Amino acid sequence: MIRVGRTAVGRQELADALGMTWHTFCRVKPYNAAGFPAPVSSEGALVLLWDLEQVVAYREGRRPTLPTGEDDADLLDRREAAAVLGVKPRSVDSYKTDPRLARHVVVVGGVEHWPRAAVRAYDAARGAMSAPSGRPKGSGDMVPRDLLPGCIAELLDANPAVTAAHAVDVLGVSTSTAQKHLQQERAARIAAQMHAEPGLGAAEAADRLGYPPAVRRTALKAAQQLYDNH
Repeated sequence: MIRVGRTAVGRQELADALGMTWHTFCRVKPYNAAGFPAPVSSEGALVLLWDLEQVVAYREGRRPTLPTGEDDADLLDRREAAAVLGVKPRSVDSYKTDPRLARHVVVVGGVEHWPRAAVRAYDAARGAMSAPSGRPKGSGDMVPRDLLPGCIAELLDANPAVTAAHAVDVLGVSTSTAQKHLQQERAARIAAQMHAEPGLGAAEAADRLGYPPAVRRTALKAAQQLYDNH
């Protein structure tokens, strides 16, 4: 959860806070280091967020801490909201279109959150609720374009073979948007791997990154161009 009064950041903002370029951040993965603040995202979340104050404290050699207890203004993601409501996260995907939740949604790092108080109020009123579901026909992407790179990167971290169809389902973006950003992120990672190991070919780098042939074809050419231009 995002504690009241705190700021949560995704991977791109995390890289900025640590003073790292995006390629270096992807290669080093500083969030895996011992002692690095744990994500504030719920367990099992695909898109991870970190508490910015904790990150700054870690960067400056201070002890990262978080407030304790619960506050009505804490922001809960879909898994945490589901726990409060006593349902599966998939149910929240339907409930969230109800105006009683929809008007309170806060998007942080491309991830939808709701204040704890709003979720509790919704739970109390569930006997009279309606639960429309699905993405409105013709609607635009749910995740802002500037936040997509970090979201796509998290999906690839979780599963290098992730498909565009899965990205569409998880992030609520169009198929063409998912394909474009997956290709760009895969190409960037392949090129970074080639720079890290001189003499390594694009196809071999893709193999090491776990990208199966079916999802990497379009990324190989782009990766080679990135490598040649740097």
